[in-house]
Amino acid sequence: MNGYPAYSIVIPAYNESARIGAALREVVSCIRERGWDAEVIVVNDGSTDTTARQVLDFAISAPELRLIENPGNRGKGFSVRHGLLKAQGEIVMFTDADLSAPIREAELLFDAIRGGADIAIGSRWLERTRQTHRQPLYRQFFGRCFNLVTRTVMGLHYADTQCGFKAFTRAAAQTVFQLQTIERWGFDPEILFIASKRHLRVQEVPVTWGHDERSRMSYLRDGMHMLREMAIIRWNALLGRYNGPITAVERPQPRRS
Repeated sequence: MNGYPAYSIVIPAYNESARIGAALREVVSCIRERGWDAEVIVVNDGSTDTTARQVLDFAISAPELRLIENPGNRGKGFSVRHGLLKAQGEIVMFTDADLSAPIREAELLFDAIRGGADIAIGSRWLERTRQTHRQPLYRQFFGRCFNLVTRTVMGLHYADTQCGFKAFTRAAAQTVFQLQTIERWGFDPEILFIASKRHLRVQEVPVTWGHDERSRMSYLRDGMHMLREMAIIRWNALLGRYNGPITAVERPQPRRS
């Protein structure tokens, strides 16, 4: 097929040597089985283990795959932005390396965008019966508290802002991620807040999801950081930082012929 890929799948990765191999096998297998015209981008966030080497080794037999390096450890928000702004697909998405939402569920996000959404966000809470492995009760409690705060402070009326499974039209991604300023865990509310400010249509989509016990996020420590970041987002909005112009990003010549 000539031209650019239809889809770009971005995976941020920091010290993911224990699971990046399995994740790439599953993602590439799904792409080939379903016939998706897709590229896969792993963004290495300054890993100190063998994550980057595993990706490069896997890419030898997977032309769909490429590796992007961050300038050191910058955080998940920076990694997602870096990958999506480099992506060449018409629909671009990101997913966590643990694949808590199976990659086959990406089709639900793609369908929402083909149906007219600018952004489609996976949700663990719209249909709780789709959760195959639930979080511990304390994580559920802190997650729901954080969601209540985002509704109150940010005006984001979504059941789940934090699910690491989101897709965008290319134009929406260029708009949102050029304006994004939060580089760590609190970037999800910011990109949804920017989408609201820029009048983009966001559709929340229920997805199958299973909690990974190896999650590095601490709701107590990282939750406090995210509360501070929400204050920064509101301050950015007051200063008009989300109203700026968007630069059209030229894609390189497609590799396909």
